[in-house]
Amino acid sequence: MFTVKTFPVGSIATNCSLVYFEAEKLLLVIDPGADAAEIIAAAKSFPFETARILLTHAHVDHISACGEVARALNVEKVEVSPADAAMYASPENCFFPYFPPAKDLPPVSDFAPIPGGKVLNLPGHTMGGSGFLFNDGKKQILIAGDTIFCGSIGRTDLPGGDYETLINSIKNEILTLPDEVEIISGHGGSTTVGFERKHNPYLN
Repeated sequence: MFTVKTFPVGSIATNCSLVYFEAEKLLLVIDPGADAAEIIAAAKSFPFETARILLTHAHVDHISACGEVARALNVEKVEVSPADAAMYASPENCFFPYFPPAKDLPPVSDFAPIPGGKVLNLPGHTMGGSGFLFNDGKKQILIAGDTIFCGSIGRTDLPGGDYETLINSIKNEILTLPDEVEIISGHGGSTTVGFERKHNPYLN
C-alpha cells in the first residue's frame, strides 16, 4: 500500500511528489525542484524511517532543492539515470531568470529497486528521462516527469531533448499501460493513459 502527495514548487510550478510505503516505512521524494522547507515539512508528516530522493530527469527546475532536502532527511545520494548525471552537476544547467544553477548538490547513484514499483526508461525530454510506476493491486500511478502532460508532451528543444525519441518513449512505455493508470506529470494536473491515448493531439 502506498500514498502519494503531489504539490507544485518553485516559480514555474514543478510537481514534487512524495510516495510513502506504509509497510516499509519508506518515503520517496521525487523531483524536489524548489521550496525546500515546504518539501521537508510535507515529508516529515509521514512516519518514515528511510527516505530516498529520485529524479525523473535532471533539469534544474526538478533538482534545485535536492541539497537541503537530502540533508534534512538523511539522504546520502540522489537517484537519477546515469544518462542525466552530467547534466545534474553541470553549471550550465540553469533557466535564467527563474532558476540559476543548483548549489550544494549531493552525489548521485543509479536507481535502487522500488517496492511495488518499477523504473521506466523514458528518454526524449532529456537523455535520461525516467518514470516511476507504482502498483499496489488497487491502483496504478505513473510519475512521468516532463515526458507527457495532459493533452501535450514534453519539450524537446532543451538540452538532451529529441522529438522522435520522446514519441517512441510515450508510445512504447506509456501507451502500453492500462487505460486506468493515473499519470502525474512534471507540471500541471494529472491525467490517465486512456485519456491521452484518445485525446492527446501529439499522439494521434
